[in-house]
Amino acid sequence: MCQTRLRSDVPRSKRRAALTRYTPEEYLALERNAEFKNEYIDGRIIAMTGASPEHADVVLNVGSELRARLRPRGCRVFVNDMRVQVAHGAGYMYPDVVAVCEKAAFLDTRPQTLLNPSLVIEVLSNSSESFDRAAKFAAYRGVESLSEYVLIDSRAISVERYVRHGEFWMFSAESGLDATLELSSVGCTVTLREIYADVQFPGADADEGG
Repeated sequence: MCQTRLRSDVPRSKRRAALTRYTPEEYLALERNAEFKNEYIDGRIIAMTGASPEHADVVLNVGSELRARLRPRGCRVFVNDMRVQVAHGAGYMYPDVVAVCEKAAFLDTRPQTLLNPSLVIEVLSNSSESFDRAAKFAAYRGVESLSEYVLIDSRAISVERYVRHGEFWMFSAESGLDATLELSSVGCTVTLREIYADVQFPGADADEGG
């Protein structure tokens, strides 16, 4: 997710609050009125900050391509703002992209927290990579409906894919604009050229990103 962390650039009083332990119910109550989105894991509320242009472009590209392919089949694709319950109800995340091809199930009558994602995609940045690879992936693995987890790098043309096989997750990776990302959880494919369309990496030639 875009630069998810305990923020160090907020006032000291707010930083103390960020280190306070909250129950899931307290987090959800606070989140309803929060000015900015926050994630929650292990009792901690984790502030989210803005994304780079490259990160935003990748998220928009992936969300648009998946929506065009999956909407005719009745699947739903959400970008950035759909919260997902993780860690057996003890955590909440905002994936960059999330898709579900069954009937979407929500925590309550307000469709703000998805319970049954099939596919989660996170776009890596310098500040979020370690969290996306470790704690966040561990939390997502507790979601029974989730069968595929994808990490897309916003700094280079590189995609990693993890597919659930029983108790194990099988890894594969793709790189280069001519490669194809197969998403078995939702039954479609996307080329890396589509994923990185119009993405301009800092210092790269104008046509390198798409």
